[in-house]
Amino acid sequence: MTNQPDVVIVTGASSGFGNLTARALAEAGHIVYAGMRATTDRNEPAVAALARFAKDRGVQMAAVEMDVQEQDSVDAAIDHVMTEQGRIDVVVHNAGHMVLGPAEAFTPDQLAEVYDINVLSTQRVNRTVLPIMRRRQRGLLVWVGSSSTRGGHPPFLAPYFAAKAAMDALAESYAAELIKFGIETTLVIPGAYPSGTNHFAHAGTPADPGRAAEYDELYGRLRDTMAETLSEIFPAGREVGEVADEIVRIIGLPHGERPFRTHIDPSRDGSEVVSTVYDRIRAEFFRRVGIDALLTPHAGL
Repeated sequence: MTNQPDVVIVTGASSGFGNLTARALAEAGHIVYAGMRATTDRNEPAVAALARFAKDRGVQMAAVEMDVQEQDSVDAAIDHVMTEQGRIDVVVHNAGHMVLGPAEAFTPDQLAEVYDINVLSTQRVNRTVLPIMRRRQRGLLVWVGSSSTRGGHPPFLAPYFAAKAAMDALAESYAAELIKFGIETTLVIPGAYPSGTNHFAHAGTPADPGRAAEYDELYGRLRDTMAETLSEIFPAGREVGEVADEIVRIIGLPHGERPFRTHIDPSRDGSEVVSTVYDRIRAEFFRRVGIDALLTPHAGL
C-alpha cells in the first residue's frame, strides 16, 4: 500500500462480509470506519468487539452509526469521518439483506424494502460521498455484488437477486460517469458461501405465510434441502474470509490498475464466465459509440 493509509468506510459492517472486510482492511494498515446502525442498541456488542479488535491489534478502526436507509444518518456518518480525517478515499458498498421464500408470498412493500437496503442505500451514500471525492479528483467505490446476477442461481431468493442485479447495473453506470473525476469502480462478486456469515440465518421471510404455505406440498422438500445441496457442492478449504482478502487486495492496487470486476466464487456457478463475455461486449459497445475513454484499463475480465 501507499505510505499514506487510505480512509475507508465499509457499510453494513456489523457482521458478515462487512465485518470481516473492516477487520482485514484495518490489519492491512488502512483507517477504517465500520458503518452500522443501532450502535447503542442491537449492535452495541459488535461495536465493542471491533473496539477490542482495534486495541488488541493496534490498528485504526472504529464503528460509526450509519443507517443506510436514512439519509440523515448517512450524512452524519460521513460528516463524522470528514471531521476526524478530512478525506474519504474508499467506500465499500456492502450493506444488504437477503430474503428466502416464494416470490409470490412477498408483498410489494417487502420487495421495496429489499430494494431499499440493497440498492437505494448505495445511492444515499454516493450522494454524500461523491461530492467529496469529485473535489479531490480521487476515490474508489467498491461494490459487493452477487454471483446470482449472472450465474446459475436457485429459486426462492427472487427479491434479493433482483435487487443485487439492480445494484450491479447502477454500479456499471456510475463507473463510466465517475472515471473522468478520477474515481474508480470495482465490483467484487462473491458466490454463495453456505457458512461463515449470517446471510442465510438472518434472511427475511414472506409477510404472507399463507401464500408461502401453498408452495409447501410441491416445493417444500426441494426448498428445505436447497441450503444442504449448496453446501455439498461448496469445495473444502474455502472460507468466507477470502472475500475480505480480495477487497483488501483490490484497494491496495495502484490507482488505474484495479479491475472493473472480480469474482470470488468457490462453487463456480458460471457467473465469471458470463461476466467475461458481458464486460467484453460492454467495452466493445463503448468503443463503437466512441466513449471508450470511459473504460478503465481493466474494464473486462
